[in-house]
Amino acid sequence: MLTPEQITAAANRLHQAETSREQITALTLEHPEMTMDDAYAIQKAWVDQKIANGRSVIGYKVGLTSRAMQMAVNIDEPDYGVLLDDMLFEDGATIKASDFLDPRIEVELAFILNKPLFGENVSIFDVYNATDYVIPSLELIAARCMRTDPSTGYTRKIHDTISDNAANAGIVLGGRPVKPTEMDLRWAGAALYVNGQIEETGLASGVLGHPAKGISWVCKRFAPHGVGLEPGQIILSGSFTRPVPVKAGDTVHADFGSLGGIALRFE
Repeated sequence: MLTPEQITAAANRLHQAETSREQITALTLEHPEMTMDDAYAIQKAWVDQKIANGRSVIGYKVGLTSRAMQMAVNIDEPDYGVLLDDMLFEDGATIKASDFLDPRIEVELAFILNKPLFGENVSIFDVYNATDYVIPSLELIAARCMRTDPSTGYTRKIHDTISDNAANAGIVLGGRPVKPTEMDLRWAGAALYVNGQIEETGLASGVLGHPAKGISWVCKRFAPHGVGLEPGQIILSGSFTRPVPVKAGDTVHADFGSLGGIALRFE
């Protein structure tokens, strides 16, 4: 277990990396003994810093829920991160690519809650009952920790990703909202284009077999800490495509078929 001082120092390093736009080496290089609890403690310390600076929590993301994502980053279990108000961008927005470290785009479904969810035994039916609507989303991820150390070839671990607030950087909601019972969400799909070139396609069933299971997973993870999901929160269920790199000058379009589309431009 890391000491409180080590946890604070690690959170400060991540904050400095984001502020200075300079990646740091993986925290597990310095702390190979880091546990999952340590990683979430670092994440919380960093998020608490942001809240103290005026940010507010608008929801959570569940990450690494699909085999496509797990294989893309060589990690074999889900994680979660906190969504803050300054991460929310409008559909059609122009975003400055240089504000983010190694930016990439993922395709997801977002669940917007109208009832609280809590407990280790939350089913997909409980998730349905607590969901106001489901809407297409894009997640912008960034890596404050290096994915691969250029000098040693060391690859970051899940502990590094978790500490890095699950690589959260931005979210965009768009397209057509639907009630969760309006369609079989497993068959919600999307095609992701960059500059008119199709880069990725996927189905939401890639998320643990059903996107609502991503919401169940985070409830189970929170329950031992007495934490639940709250009405009004946005919960990203997890990407069902690999992350696609983006840069200044790129235009991104995600076509969710009958659920509409989302567009972004990077400058």
